[in-house]
Amino acid sequence: MTEESERKPARVVVADDQTVVREGIVMLLGLLPGIEVVGAAGDGDEAVRVVAEVAPDVVLMDLRMPRCDGVEATRRIRAEHPGTQVVVLTTYADDESLFPALAAGARGYLTKDAGGDEIVRAVHSVLSGEAGLAPSIQRRLLERLTEGETRPAAPPEVPDGLTARETEVLLLIADGLSNKEIARRLHVSTATVKTHINNLFTKTGLKDRAQAVRYAYGKGLVRPPAG
Repeated sequence: MTEESERKPARVVVADDQTVVREGIVMLLGLLPGIEVVGAAGDGDEAVRVVAEVAPDVVLMDLRMPRCDGVEATRRIRAEHPGTQVVVLTTYADDESLFPALAAGARGYLTKDAGGDEIVRAVHSVLSGEAGLAPSIQRRLLERLTEGETRPAAPPEVPDGLTARETEVLLLIADGLSNKEIARRLHVSTATVKTHINNLFTKTGLKDRAQAVRYAYGKGLVRPPAG
């Protein structure tokens, strides 16, 4: 017998708020070797409840769900049921989705264009103590690490209660980047950039981008060019 045939099927719960999508994933998993679907949930609260009832090996977790989203559900599951691993299965691959999910304890991250073989590999990878990441997600993580090595360190203290991301957006505004350019640089949507700008304007009392540039220089976040 091969190692594959000797391995017990991974017991999986599927969490997705869209009924058609959830049932489709369950049907797909039922056709795959090495997977046994033992439950399904329509939101994060239900996912946590089902995990407590059936103690699965892995939860395939959507992120954007009502009442309790996938990130919060992942955090609760990993805290309350550490024997259950979480693999995110979502439409979204932007930084605002990826990094909070990984920080909450997800060990795998796939987008919904993943094939059955990729899902099986991710499930068994996380059960073996490895990461189950889509190739595109692995590339994004490597890019982020590289950016972290080359980007100047953020000031130790940011003014007016700005978050690290709001400060990052402020610095890019000071660099003269447009919303679309900032979105491309940070790998987020322009709507997300606008939200960060609105938040930092509210916290600082700024009215426009020109004031934002003066603010960044005045607070010592950006130094004038030498010469």
